[in-house]
Amino acid sequence: MYTKVVLFVSLFILGFALGECVYAHEQTPAYPKIVPSHVNGVVKVQLQLLNRRKEINYYEIGLFDKHFDELDFTTQNKIIKIGYGEKTDFDVYLRKSDLYRAVYICTASKILKSNKSRAVVSSIVCSKLGGEPL
Repeated sequence: MYTKVVLFVSLFILGFALGECVYAHEQTPAYPKIVPSHVNGVVKVQLQLLNRRKEINYYEIGLFDKHFDELDFTTQNKIIKIGYGEKTDFDVYLRKSDLYRAVYICTASKILKSNKSRAVVSSIVCSKLGGEPL
């Protein structure tokens, strides 16, 4: 048991010393409010995205049910271009009739084919929906 702990700690220190710190993007709020939109039968969710990754500039928005099956929604841009360290607000619109199925709004980093680095990792961050609109 002691050797496993020493091995784990050694690998952790080695990885920390040799590795580069990896950041994911941020999406807030984690539990967004669902509000009525200007269209009858459609609700809106307001979110904010912060890019903490220098090597990533594009993020794709998705709406999913509890099994992570994709649902229909609309937004101004399904793929957002955002520079490193920048924040952007975005709205997601969905039918009120789909609220009972919609559980997660996620953003996934999109890696360009021109990025030859093998160290680039895609990240997905989700906010969880819940409740009826106000």
